[in-house]
Amino acid sequence: MSYYVTTPIYYVNAEPHLGHAYSTIGADILARHMRQRGEDVFFLTGTDEHGEPVARAAEAQNTTPQELADRNAERFKQLMPLIDVSHDFFIRTSDPRHKQEVARVMQRVFDNGYVYEGLYEGMYCPRCADFKSEHEIAEGNTCPVHKIELEKQSEESWFFKLSAFQEQLEQLFAERKDWILPRHRYNEALSFIKGGLHDVALSRAKLTWGVPLPWAPDQVMYVWFDALLNYISALTFAREGENLHDRYWPADVHVMAKDIIKFHAVYWPALLLAAEEELPKRMFVHGYLLMGGEKMSKSLGNVLDPLRVIELFGSDALRFYCYREVSFGQDGAVSTEGFETRYNTELANEYGNLASRTLAMISRYRGGVVPEEPDETGLEAEFGGAADDLAARMDALELTAGLDDVWALVRRLNRHVEERAPWKLAKDEAKSEELDATLYGLAEGLRVVSILLHPFIPQSTTKLLTALGCADHAGSLEAAEFGGREGAGAGGRTIGELPQLFPKLESDGD
Repeated sequence: MSYYVTTPIYYVNAEPHLGHAYSTIGADILARHMRQRGEDVFFLTGTDEHGEPVARAAEAQNTTPQELADRNAERFKQLMPLIDVSHDFFIRTSDPRHKQEVARVMQRVFDNGYVYEGLYEGMYCPRCADFKSEHEIAEGNTCPVHKIELEKQSEESWFFKLSAFQEQLEQLFAERKDWILPRHRYNEALSFIKGGLHDVALSRAKLTWGVPLPWAPDQVMYVWFDALLNYISALTFAREGENLHDRYWPADVHVMAKDIIKFHAVYWPALLLAAEEELPKRMFVHGYLLMGGEKMSKSLGNVLDPLRVIELFGSDALRFYCYREVSFGQDGAVSTEGFETRYNTELANEYGNLASRTLAMISRYRGGVVPEEPDETGLEAEFGGAADDLAARMDALELTAGLDDVWALVRRLNRHVEERAPWKLAKDEAKSEELDATLYGLAEGLRVVSILLHPFIPQSTTKLLTALGCADHAGSLEAAEFGGREGAGAGGRTIGELPQLFPKLESDGD
């Protein structure tokens, strides 16, 4: 079966920061897990390159919007391998092929009678690229996201008949209770709809940096309509000479941050209905990463630099921290101190040290060969069904809860070491079988948890599985069965060298 997951596309008016990495890593975890299940996965990310935020940023830097887009899109592209993202395509909305597909879809919306010409007046945030409704304006006539004063704008525009979809959207939300997750984000979107939908500006007459309307090329499309259509347009040219639309659309899940929920949960389904396209299956809306109580934002200057984290600790450490520290779907505080604590206590000690100790004991006591599977290890009950449990978590988009479940197994293995004390068993020849069972249980447990953890920390789990002689198991969730099938477990395998997975490292304070 096919599985299509997307990130939001990121504005090129600034460089990447940890908030961008968080969204992208979440989608990557889903993509990697689904590939382990044998699904035909397509994972899309990219950059949003049109609109007033980009035009203003380019003007401030004394460059052109295209030059700014080219420069910062390249920075986003370079971020992807650094955070170990396995995307299938990176879309840029300044790509002529995207513009062509946007024009085709929007012409259909026009032909279906859902646009008209008029005068638009309203309070506008140039950084959100959004006209704010009355209940979205913060104290002092400011944007609640960017904390800047809103601008009153008036211009000739084409309008999208959003109001025409009031009843259909209410019915959609009534029929699909899990269409938006978590539940409080569903309620937030539904509240917006029940407050009454009003027609919205579709085009900008005062702006030139955008996709021209196919029926009125003197105006460019309002950036959100252009940007949202990337989820469909990418499928038409991601693979040379092949249209992937029927293979992957509708999307299984759109991953996004909460500041763009209105556009995805209200504008997007209405636009798709107007264009006679199927709706995405689900959306997942995560919260903000917070430092000092504020959203992590380049404009606020409150940024934990992901590149610096990766330089010091590696990409797996960043990926792990993001989804262990901040529950997927909620706002969460992040800090350099919290990061280093997670790294040292959990990654270095509980997983890395467990792996090193286990392989060292197998080498010392059993000549580097994992004992064959015994009748019983004392771990079977707790590890049984772990793969199915994780799959259920992932299907519910509960990434942090899934990671927590697997980490409980890592901690169980650490307790097993202390309970069984292999170094004591090794001193008593009469307890040779008990030592074999203990070492097998630890090696097999590490094999299973490493398969389950692979979507979260792919580099480290690959190293450990390779050292266990099970490198080919990383890509198969079916292999994460304690004891394996027909000798597919760790028993009888010769272990290899394992580099230190997470060397303890203190920040230099920079």
